[in-house]
Amino acid sequence: MFREIFDSHDLNRIRDRIYSSSESDFEKALASNDSRFTPDGIIPFFSPAADKHLEELAHRSSGITRARFGNTIQLYSPLYISNECNSSCIYCGFNARNRIKRVTLTPEEVTMEADALYGMGFRHILLLTGESRRAVPVTSMAEMIRRIHGKFSSISVEVYPMETQEYMELIRAGADGLTIYQETYDREAYAIVHPRGEKSDFYWRLDAPDRGGAAGFRRIGIGSLLGLSDWRIEGFCTALHAMYLSKKFWKSQVLISFPRLRCAPGDFKQPFNVTERDLAHLICVMRILLNNAGLVLSTREPAVLRDNLFPIGITTMSAGSKTSPGGYSLDNDAGGQFEIEDVRSPYVISEMLKQKGYDPVWKDWDRNFQA
Repeated sequence: MFREIFDSHDLNRIRDRIYSSSESDFEKALASNDSRFTPDGIIPFFSPAADKHLEELAHRSSGITRARFGNTIQLYSPLYISNECNSSCIYCGFNARNRIKRVTLTPEEVTMEADALYGMGFRHILLLTGESRRAVPVTSMAEMIRRIHGKFSSISVEVYPMETQEYMELIRAGADGLTIYQETYDREAYAIVHPRGEKSDFYWRLDAPDRGGAAGFRRIGIGSLLGLSDWRIEGFCTALHAMYLSKKFWKSQVLISFPRLRCAPGDFKQPFNVTERDLAHLICVMRILLNNAGLVLSTREPAVLRDNLFPIGITTMSAGSKTSPGGYSLDNDAGGQFEIEDVRSPYVISEMLKQKGYDPVWKDWDRNFQA
């Protein structure tokens, strides 16, 4: 389990090493072959010393991305099933203590939302819920997947952590991807921002990608919610986690997301600033350390920034996103999880990609490949 590797690292020592790394340390790390990267060897990539070499990092990252993925950008969209939640994550709009309109879609309403996304051209979707088994039990989630999987070549889920057998039930229903963010790998910060509810169990969440890999998901997505703790430490831990998953579950593709904190209902104040330059640094480093990983950029980021960031390493982008249940086809005023920054339609984003010489991909997988 990754927890054993994670616990073997003293994050205070890692922090000291990151901030004390010299330009010479970074240059030596950059000259290393990616197949020989070690936990200690990747530390200089996240250092302030590396900040001065962002242009070089971006050039190398872009070259690796084009060599491995060509000029393709996969498009997907999230479909929120429920905003009911029993956890009190203080940064999240779904926080159980927030006074928002709570809605859980019926199977028929999920079908309507899926039909709306299908009509926009999407063939890859991500199903999401709040942290509430009561609102959306595993059996209900499986039934909703069965209802819509005939329309979509790929269905991923971003839900509360499950047991391996429960993940297997979702795979049998038609899901092929799991996304689960640790939010922060800083245990002290994790305890502060997750004070109550099932999500307060740090290790239960940390072990979830292992359980998903054991269940057989074709894709496993991880990431940190940038702004909850020092982004350099989060970057190191995310890279360490992704390297472990890529090696242990080599049949699965690992995806890494870079969500920055965004406005949501409540009065939470972001404890750490993460600049646009910091975000670019992280994207480049992840591509250099994990050549074959999918790198995901969501509509949390403004349109202009997304247009400038995707060429340096991104392979997957969301488009036309709504963060409330029923946001695509229903007028129910349900509360959203966070505010969207890039509000362009999927068509506009697709045309932008074409104008820049990229191929927007609506479908890159078919279940018949596994037949």
